Amino acid sequence: MNKFATVTITAMSVLLYSASALSDEVKSLRGDELQAMAKKTERVEIMNVKGGIARSYKQQPPMVPHEVDKYEINLKVNGCLTCHSETTYEEKHAPKVGDSHYESRDGKLLETISNRRWFCNQCHAPQLSADPLVQNNFQGAK
Repeated sequence: MNKFATVTITAMSVLLYSASALSDEVKSLRGDELQAMAKKTERVEIMNVKGGIARSYKQQPPMVPHEVDKYEINLKVNGCLTCHSETTYEEKHAPKVGDSHYESRDGKLLETISNRRWFCNQCHAPQLSADPLVQNNFQGAK
């Protein structure tokens, strides 16, 4: 048998094995609960936490303690800045965007928010009220 035939047979074996593996039902760590959640028409409850959510480790981006699904964030608009910008945070009684968000990659101070920090939901996520997928004994920094 030549090299080409061996490679072809090996490749076909992998494809056949992969196809049979794909036909198996995908299982969730939550079991049937995830399928039940997907069928529900109501939304998962987002934790609205007055004063914010405690951080688990140093330099962790703060969790968002309110709903953000209707906020528009794109190249031209950032809905988070309606409340958290340098000019509106006091009036809205909201935390101001961190000073680090006004630094360039080289550490130079910018007049506007760095484009590296523009899409808030890259780092800041809303906290959902959902049970853990697996048992977890993680303890945050003191």
